Amino acid sequence: MTPGSRQRKPDRSRRPAPRKEGPRKPPAQDPARRAAFDALRAISERDAYVNLILPELLRKRGVTGRDAALATELTYGTARAQGLLDEIIAACLDRPLSKVDKVVLDALRIGAYQLLRTRIPPHAAVTSAVDLVREVAGSHVAGFVNAVLRNVAEKDEAAWLDQLAPDPQTDPIGNLALRTAHPRWVARSFAESLGDRGAELAAALGADDARPAVHLLARPGEISADELAAITGGDVAPYSPYGVHLPSGTGDLADSEPIRERLAIVQDEGSQLVAIAAANAPVEGTDQRWLDLCAGPGGKAVVLGSLAAISGATLDAVEDLPHRATLVEQATDGLPVTVHTVDGRDPGLEPGYDRVLLDAPCSGLGSLRRRPESRWRRQPSDLPQLTKLQGELLASAFRLVRSGGVVTYVVCSPHLAETEGVFGEAVRRAKAEVVDARELFPGVPQLGDGPFVQLWPHRHGTDAMFCAVARAR
Repeated sequence: MTPGSRQRKPDRSRRPAPRKEGPRKPPAQDPARRAAFDALRAISERDAYVNLILPELLRKRGVTGRDAALATELTYGTARAQGLLDEIIAACLDRPLSKVDKVVLDALRIGAYQLLRTRIPPHAAVTSAVDLVREVAGSHVAGFVNAVLRNVAEKDEAAWLDQLAPDPQTDPIGNLALRTAHPRWVARSFAESLGDRGAELAAALGADDARPAVHLLARPGEISADELAAITGGDVAPYSPYGVHLPSGTGDLADSEPIRERLAIVQDEGSQLVAIAAANAPVEGTDQRWLDLCAGPGGKAVVLGSLAAISGATLDAVEDLPHRATLVEQATDGLPVTVHTVDGRDPGLEPGYDRVLLDAPCSGLGSLRRRPESRWRRQPSDLPQLTKLQGELLASAFRLVRSGGVVTYVVCSPHLAETEGVFGEAVRRAKAEVVDARELFPGVPQLGDGPFVQLWPHRHGTDAMFCAVARAR
C-alpha cells in the first residue's frame, strides 16, 4: 500500500445486480410444435387434410405420448379456429393480413391459439412461436412475431370477441359465425337448414368446435359391436347396431389389433347409419344386385358388401379415380364386391340394379369437426359445380336402377342446395316415388318432419349426414 493511500473496505450492503429472470425457452428440440407447424404448412401449401397429414408426420418422426397429444391439439385447434385467429391477429397489425408472409402467418396462428385457447403460459406460447419462426424464416422476423403475439396476449378470447364480433341483435348469424370460428356463409347455410338463428344454430356451430369421439364400425359378419367394445374399451354406439365409440384423443388406430385384423374400420356413426339405410330400404321384387355408385375410399362399400354377403347379394362398386379404386379393393377384399374404375355418370354397367347407393361428392360441411380445415377451404362458388355433378350422378343412378328398386342419396352436408334441392329435382325428372327415410333410422330421435333425414352433431353425435330415398317407377 502506498503512503497516504487508504484501503477501501468492501461494501457488504451492495449486492450484485440480480440476473433478469425471463421466460424459460422451450427445449431446442420441440417436436410437438414443429410437427403442428409443418402440418399447417402442408394444409396451406398443398391443400393437405389434417386427419391424414398429421398422423403421417407423427409416425415418421417418432412423436408419441404427450408430445403427440400436444401436436394434435395445436394442429386441429389452430386449423379449426383459423378464421377467428386471423381476425384477432389482423387487429394487432399495422398492415393488411394479406401482406404477412404465409410461413410467418402460420407461426402467428399457432402462437395465438396457444395464448387464447390453451393453458400454456403466455411467455411459453410467445417464445415457442418466435423460436419456430426464427428456425424456419430467419431472425429478421422474430421481433415482428414477438410484438404481434404480445399484443394478442393483452386480451383473452372473450374480450377480443366483444371487440370484434358483429352486434348479435342486428347480425346474429355474423356474431355466431365469428364466435364459433365459422365462415359467415357456412353459418347461414346451417341456419337455413335448421330453420333457426338462435340457440339451436349456436349449438350446431358449437358442435363443430368440439373434438369428436372416435367411431368404429364392427364389420358385419366378423365381430359384434359388444365384442369390439370389450376389446377396445369403448362404448357400444347408441344408434348403429355395428358402432363403437372411443374417447376423443384416442390417437392413431392404424396399428390397433381390431383394425389390423380387419375386424373393424374407423367410420363415423352417421356414415354407418346411411349405409345401413341403403341396405334396408324396401324394394319390390328381387334383391340381389346392389350398386355403390361413388365408392371411394370404401367405407360404405364395406358396410354394403358385408351386408350383401350375409343376404346373398353382390355389390358393384364404382370409383373413377384409380388410387381411390385401389383403396376400395383393399377395403372390400374377401367380400362379394366388384370394383369398376369408371365415371359414375356413365359407368357402362348393365341397368337393372335392385338398390343403388349414391354417396355423392359434396362440400363436406357436415364433417367440419373431423376436417376442421375444410371450413376455410370451401367457398360458396364451389356449390354450383358440385350440385351439377350431384344431379348428373343422380340421373345415372335412376337410369341404372330397375323399376321397383330404390336409390339412396347421401351427402355429408346440410346445405339445402346439395340436399333437398338437387334430390327433389332429380326425383321430379325421373318420376320416382320418394320414400320416407325416417323409417330406416329406428331409434334415432329428432328426425324432423321427413321424408328426408338430416343428422346433426349436436343432436345425434354424428357427422351431419343427409339421406334421401326414392323408389323408381
